[in-house]
Amino acid sequence: MLLFYGDKNKTYEQNFFCVIVSFIVNEGVVIMPRNRKEAFIFTTLMCFLMVLGMSVYNLWLHDNLSFSSFVTGFIPAFVAAFILDVFIVGILAKKIAFQLPINHQSKLQLVLTITVLMILGMVTFMSLFGLVMEIGFSSEIWSAYAHTWLLNFLAALPLQLLVVGPCSRYVLSNIQLKSSATR
Repeated sequence: MLLFYGDKNKTYEQNFFCVIVSFIVNEGVVIMPRNRKEAFIFTTLMCFLMVLGMSVYNLWLHDNLSFSSFVTGFIPAFVAAFILDVFIVGILAKKIAFQLPINHQSKLQLVLTITVLMILGMVTFMSLFGLVMEIGFSSEIWSAYAHTWLLNFLAALPLQLLVVGPCSRYVLSNIQLKSSATR
């Protein structure tokens, strides 16, 4: 293994940087959940951070960034995103990824493929969710959808690949490190 996670001789920033670098450089240390408990924690954290980031982004984009606006929109968005992630988009993304002509032996290629498919699916559904919450089921919804989808995709892709994914994998790596230390 090129890099060691949770090294007590390194600062938090150095360990976090190691997760990002190893994810990009060393396919042998792509951190993935190993059991249902880890998968639940990882999915919940990933969903929470993405909804948090995208909520702040969309509220800022519409000049409506306030604590009350955030709180009233965050909870229903998180619930919707979690349900979509676990029961629809996650299942479809994995099914499609395993049918694509990629190297399925490469964890990095598989993780990046599933991640991009998840982003496409979640942006598709959550953009519609956001529009319905904002303007309801009016005739304006379809004219605004393509623009909303594009803006959300352009924000979600780097947010997921550069911030949320590495943060979630860092937390997961520490959970895995602690569980291996107790064995």
